[in-house]
Amino acid sequence: MRDLRVCWICLVLLPWGAFGQAGPAGDALRSAREAYSQGHYDEAESQYLTAEKEAESGGPNEARLARVLNNLGVLYQREAKYDEAEQALRRALVIWQKQADPRPLELATTLNNLASLYTYRSRYSEAEPLYRQCLALREKSLGPENAQVANALNNLGEFYWEQGKLAEAEPLYRRAVFIKEKTLGPADPGLAASLNNLGTLCMRQGKYSESESLYKRSLAVRQAAFGPEHPEVANSLNNLASLYSVQGRYAEAEPMYLRSLSMTERYLGLDHPDVACGLNNLAQLYFSQKKYAEAEPLLKRALAIREKALGPNSPGVAEILDNLAGAMLLEYKQVSVDLLYLRSLAIRKKVFGPESPQVLTSLSGLAFAYTQEGKLWEAEHTYFEALTLIAKQKKPDAQALARVYVNLADLYSLEGKHKKARKMAEKAKGLRDQAASS
Repeated sequence: MRDLRVCWICLVLLPWGAFGQAGPAGDALRSAREAYSQGHYDEAESQYLTAEKEAESGGPNEARLARVLNNLGVLYQREAKYDEAEQALRRALVIWQKQADPRPLELATTLNNLASLYTYRSRYSEAEPLYRQCLALREKSLGPENAQVANALNNLGEFYWEQGKLAEAEPLYRRAVFIKEKTLGPADPGLAASLNNLGTLCMRQGKYSESESLYKRSLAVRQAAFGPEHPEVANSLNNLASLYSVQGRYAEAEPMYLRSLSMTERYLGLDHPDVACGLNNLAQLYFSQKKYAEAEPLLKRALAIREKALGPNSPGVAEILDNLAGAMLLEYKQVSVDLLYLRSLAIRKKVFGPESPQVLTSLSGLAFAYTQEGKLWEAEHTYFEALTLIAKQKKPDAQALARVYVNLADLYSLEGKHKKARKMAEKAKGLRDQAASS
């Protein structure tokens, strides 16, 4: 599976002018924001730390300290320093909650940023109430059609996207794009993030023409705003390349992937999670072209990066495990990869729940691996576990059911159980005919 980068640009930096004062703190904040916008994150961090020291001189509950901590938390998340980001954002949140004079919009900003961090780390139960509190504060303070409301909608959509809830994400993404086009105009880089996210959702839904149009608009806006070399430009290139790769347009996709990866490594460092995303996607391009030997080392490097940055039980780690297992199985033929799939399955069950749709991805890979390794009883058992999972969904996916029945038919044919094989094949055909006529 390819990584489609849902944008994190809707993390919000509070403006340096909100400090209402000149001097070292204001100068440091202005320099930090400028460095951040240019992708110079080391310089931005140094300036924010200077501003933090200046702000702490006013006491531990100063509003200006909360603003610095909010911005520092955003920067740390971009640098993949997630523990530091959480500490800074939680400190900022406590300060906002202690203010005698309520500041609902600044409180909403920090709620939004902390929720985004929790989402990225798969802490969904902690993220959702923060997102909803942020959205409520912004709609009450600003009205329903404001760019800050759009950012909250975008991030709530991202929250659902991360859990595979595309139907819930789509109206939020579309409303965010509508608001930003109306309030910011067609050339604002803030619009580019929402265009990118809607394009990613359309791609996942198979709406390739709409996806390409949205990705190209996002790329054009970012190049005009930031120039040809910037982390956000790399993000748009990655996603457009993913679309081309899915469509089999490999000659167009590969140079875009390579340019995006090179840019991401240069700006974010060799061990950043966005680098793992680029490595995974380039590997999938080679996998599609049956270049398994070229895909494997890229996937191993991506796995090491994600395990270090996100922890061993992240859904992002499960995704790389699935892809690595598939590449090794097809490259070496005889290698046992079921342990990789079993680890992926355990991660998805733990994070999403044992009956979530995401678990089906690992079950399908595991059953195929068992079949290739000659563990036919285990394969049959796993396919039936997949059938049970699909049947428990609110709206069972007929195409997914058909795929499992086809795989079972192949398995039974391999075992010489031809009557059972024909029965499974007939079930698959019935489901596909039904889907075609509906």
